[in-house]
Amino acid sequence: MNGDDEGRRAGRRSRVLKAAGLTLAGVLVAGAAAGGWVYWHLNDNIKSVDINSALGDDRPAKPVTTPSPSASASASPSPLPSEALNILVLGSDSRSGKENQALGGGSSTGARSDTAMVVHIDAGRTEATVVSIPRDTLVTRPSCPLEDGGSTAVAYNAMFNSAYSVGGPVCAVKTVESITDVRMDHYIEIDFSGFAKLVNALGGVTVTTDEDIDDSSSHLKLKAGTHHLNGKQALALARTRHGIGDGSDLGRIGLQQKLVKALLEQIAATDLLTSPTKLYKVADAITGSLTTDTGLDSLGELTTLGQSLKGLSSDQVKTVMMPVVTAPSDANRVVANEPEASELWESLR
Repeated sequence: MNGDDEGRRAGRRSRVLKAAGLTLAGVLVAGAAAGGWVYWHLNDNIKSVDINSALGDDRPAKPVTTPSPSASASASPSPLPSEALNILVLGSDSRSGKENQALGGGSSTGARSDTAMVVHIDAGRTEATVVSIPRDTLVTRPSCPLEDGGSTAVAYNAMFNSAYSVGGPVCAVKTVESITDVRMDHYIEIDFSGFAKLVNALGGVTVTTDEDIDDSSSHLKLKAGTHHLNGKQALALARTRHGIGDGSDLGRIGLQQKLVKALLEQIAATDLLTSPTKLYKVADAITGSLTTDTGLDSLGELTTLGQSLKGLSSDQVKTVMMPVVTAPSDANRVVANEPEASELWESLR
């Protein structure tokens, strides 16, 4: 589980920058579409879930914040928020339906959470810590409320990513809060299929692989080396697991980190402001791939979040993985390594 720590840090830094980049894109979108149908369409693209109402008070307490003197004395009618934030960021993957089958999906149905990160932004929003939670971690999955008024049963030694499968975003948040005792202020889910559309809108991404890939599940075949990938190929790379290394999820995490870095580099290299058509396509792909909590379900709210993060540089982002060890009951699973894991979560409260 130790691997190349430097490579993991770089990959996780890329992921948090992707989350920040998505919100900052809202600033461009709002500026380019200050009114009219385009703004309405992009705003309407964003899907949301009312997590606060679903979970009620049965969750960790929200820290009480005191406005800083500078904020109180500010002449600005709407100063940017600066309190600490905890955001659960999930990458979700669906392989059901004709569109996903055409994008290289397998025969399984439903959606799954393949990537999970807790993004902690310090007060002042100039420093952040990103904690990756391995999806194969065995946890006690709490009882989660369902849309029909019922609830799921408590499950012991359940895989972490099963929470999303049985109860969607609400159960994913509930499970993270249960194992961390850290309140999640926001939820952002990035759909993999929408990610493929974003890659196409940007004209593809360039990725260098360290070994040959031949995965019959993701339908991806690549020789080791540098490749310019279209959306379908990029999504296949994000899904690849069995065609590399020992076939574990850690190998896929490494590929996803490479892919996110490549996406960020492509966004940086693309001057969207000189092409309104390309800007619209990219903004449409981004907003169409997001599911958020109701506190971030508009361009205005995403824009405000993005603007509040303008002082956050990659140098001030600390990236770690939740400490884990091989599960005694299953060599293919991991469990939290205590007391290190609890100490990590304590530092984020």
